Amino acid sequence: MQTWDRLDRHRAATMARPIAALYDDDPDRPDAFSASLPTEGGALRLDYGRTAIDRQGRALLLELAAEAGVAGRLEAMFAGAPINTTEGRAVLHSALRAADDAVILSGGQDVMPDVRATRARVAAFAKAVRSGALKGPDGPFADVVNIGIGGSDLGPAMVAEALAPLADGPRAHFLSNVDGAHASAIMARCDPRRTLVVVASKTFTTVETMTNAATLRAWIEAAGGSVADQFAAVSSAPARTADWGIDAGRVFGFADWVGGRFSLWGPIGLATEITLGPGRIAGLRAGAAAMDSHFRTAPPERNLPLLLGLIGLWHGQVCGYGSRAVIPYDQRLERLPLFLQQLEMESNGKRVDHAGQPLARDSVPVVWGAPGTNAQHAFMQAIHQGTRVVPVEFLLAARGAPGMPAHHHRLLVANCLAQAEALMRG
Repeated sequence: MQTWDRLDRHRAATMARPIAALYDDDPDRPDAFSASLPTEGGALRLDYGRTAIDRQGRALLLELAAEAGVAGRLEAMFAGAPINTTEGRAVLHSALRAADDAVILSGGQDVMPDVRATRARVAAFAKAVRSGALKGPDGPFADVVNIGIGGSDLGPAMVAEALAPLADGPRAHFLSNVDGAHASAIMARCDPRRTLVVVASKTFTTVETMTNAATLRAWIEAAGGSVADQFAAVSSAPARTADWGIDAGRVFGFADWVGGRFSLWGPIGLATEITLGPGRIAGLRAGAAAMDSHFRTAPPERNLPLLLGLIGLWHGQVCGYGSRAVIPYDQRLERLPLFLQQLEMESNGKRVDHAGQPLARDSVPVVWGAPGTNAQHAFMQAIHQGTRVVPVEFLLAARGAPGMPAHHHRLLVANCLAQAEALMRG
């Protein structure tokens, strides 16, 4: 693509220019290099002015997206086309968060009836556990343990931690590591006669997950409990879950067009739905569906997901920066960098293109991060003063934690903005 060459030349011609100079030369930059999505509680605002991207660079990036057919590929995904070319599958995680009245086709068939049916079953099961209609040997469940790994753990665990102040059901725990210390720590916090276990594995064969599941089964059975009463499964292998003794009414499957790292919106989120309640999970899905709609309809120059992707491409493939730090100035988003790490590094961590040809440029940067202000006392000095350039994405909430003195959030905001300004100006 000739646009790549033009981007390279533009970068070479402008790389000595300080970012601060872009503000001096363009008084409209704060508004021109930001985009927003209105939400029920305010707005999501992306400010990318503190990058080396200027108007010409942005135009070239948008031209590259058009040249690569991003819009067409986007619609192909939402239309259920088999864009997963290596497996010949659709990629329809968006269906998991679509409105109930949506019609989404894959292979000529509407997938939404099955999505709605599973959604209703998950909600009914969560309500039964939360109300005490389903319970353990000694009464209502006090704890729910989700056993999974990768996409069956990172997404639901992130949501449960981010929305923990809203939790009003059984406590949620997430067991992923086959290291026995992880299972031991969770078992020490729970009563084996009042614990529900959700085993999340599409094939019901994942070694780490099934090893941990067997350990918790032995723990529960030693206390007089049973798999029949205290286990559920999120799996598409009903024969294997039946062999384990899990009632078919407690098994929630999902289609092969749901990739694990995108699956938190469906039954993989069962444990979070139990602890948070179906109403809050429905609100979470509605927010994701609103972003899907924005992604499909917003013009490229105002499209938040597209702009974020192009900014990442500029830093990684044009500038050659090898890592990307994500720093949420919100303790509740502590797990977000880990979730994004899997989402990007597993999705884009390939050395060949769709045709199987070697890539001409590096694929994906290392994605990492930690909450601010902890990050400032752990690694920010290397980003400010070290020899490697690390692009940083700062995330900041407009409002602080409910019930806390206002000065906590004012101090948090001051730290976040000061770090961003210091990185830009030196």
